[in-house]
Amino acid sequence: MAERLVGYQFALDLNRAQTEAARAHMGARRFAQNRMLDLVKSNLSQREAERSYGISPGQLTPSVNWSAFALQKQWNTHKDLWAPWWQENSKEAYADGCRRLAVALSNWDRARRGTRKGRSGFPKFASRRGRQSVTFTTGAIRIDDRRHVVLPRLGKLRTFEDTTRLSTLVDTSQARISRATLSFHRGRWFVSFTVHERVEPPTYQHRPAMSVGIDLGVKDLFVVAGADGQELERVQAPRHYAEAQRRLRALQRKAARQLGPWDPASNRHRDPSSGWRHTQKRIVRVHARVANLRENALHQATTRIARAYENIVIEDLHVLGMTAGGGASKRGLNRAIRDASFATFAKMLTYKTQWAGGTLTRAHRFFPSSKTCSGCQAVKTKLLLSERVYQCEKCGTRIDRDLNAAINLARYKAGFPAGVPGRDASGATHKTDLASAGGVETGTCASRSVVSQETTA
Repeated sequence: MAERLVGYQFALDLNRAQTEAARAHMGARRFAQNRMLDLVKSNLSQREAERSYGISPGQLTPSVNWSAFALQKQWNTHKDLWAPWWQENSKEAYADGCRRLAVALSNWDRARRGTRKGRSGFPKFASRRGRQSVTFTTGAIRIDDRRHVVLPRLGKLRTFEDTTRLSTLVDTSQARISRATLSFHRGRWFVSFTVHERVEPPTYQHRPAMSVGIDLGVKDLFVVAGADGQELERVQAPRHYAEAQRRLRALQRKAARQLGPWDPASNRHRDPSSGWRHTQKRIVRVHARVANLRENALHQATTRIARAYENIVIEDLHVLGMTAGGGASKRGLNRAIRDASFATFAKMLTYKTQWAGGTLTRAHRFFPSSKTCSGCQAVKTKLLLSERVYQCEKCGTRIDRDLNAAINLARYKAGFPAGVPGRDASGATHKTDLASAGGVETGTCASRSVVSQETTA
């Protein structure tokens, strides 16, 4: 029996007292995180000033240890002075702030040294804006009954969903809860349990063992094809955000006519009207509905694909580069790419393929799946995004653009098209000449600066 790490999320029905206590815990987490960040920044500034005075490295002020244990130890030493009210909340709130700061500092330090991929700037002070959450790792964390959960200091909290499935797994020792995260986002309260679950290895007797390629796009969310050139599945992009644009425009224009938090006449902040607050809640509900619909559609699609096919090949898309630049002329395309959520699709498919006992291969980021002919392996030097039908100039093959890319991805695992001049054994080019290509293809970086940063990270 194998063990996997899964998450269970339940929406909460909190009363006024529980809501105030939950917000207090999130504020305590932010306070501890910001206080320790201020300590680290002061230490770094002091050491930098001493270096400018010519002080030798051995005489500098000792640096602050960035580990979560050291930061939490520092907090416990000074908490009576910094926060005399600290006993009003669970100690886990302050420990969570120290842990998050330690992770952020570690990511920044490793990215600066070049041992971590991607870009990571120096941590910023936590704000009330955005998604708020606090994580509990010790204390009373359990499923009380089919409609209630228990968290440290917050006590018994009622849930909207039935928790019987998780409770049964815990009672029969098939699952173990390691942590719980209380969060407020999309206008609702949630609790998420990180669970170590013991499951039997899945078996799918009627699943084909052939490799399939999945090409992602904004017109069709994905196209699945086999190495033999057969189209297996095609799903159009739902475009939930585009459908909600009309409603959002009306609500945002209404909010602009109401008394908002900023007074342009006096150039100062003010208390917004109750009508403005009500309109903002309606806007949040529209955005929440769009996010829920998108997430539900992606979950259904990725679950079906992971269970239907054993070997899957997808593109390694650089979404940040695809949506960078372009100005007003590319605004609609950038919005459509983000609405499709390519990164979320790939993330869901990654762990679901592993759960289903299959294999997932990510094609090289510069593999020309759209520009390569699936018939003769010829590669085009120019392919505009508006060309929805691939026309090969060498062999005359005429095929749907997305289907052609999916076929090439399905053959990627076998090294197709190896041996083409200027490519390695996997058929991937490590540099795309944007000038000769005549534009930016979906799946390539939008600027050379982004490419160089990803390469050096």
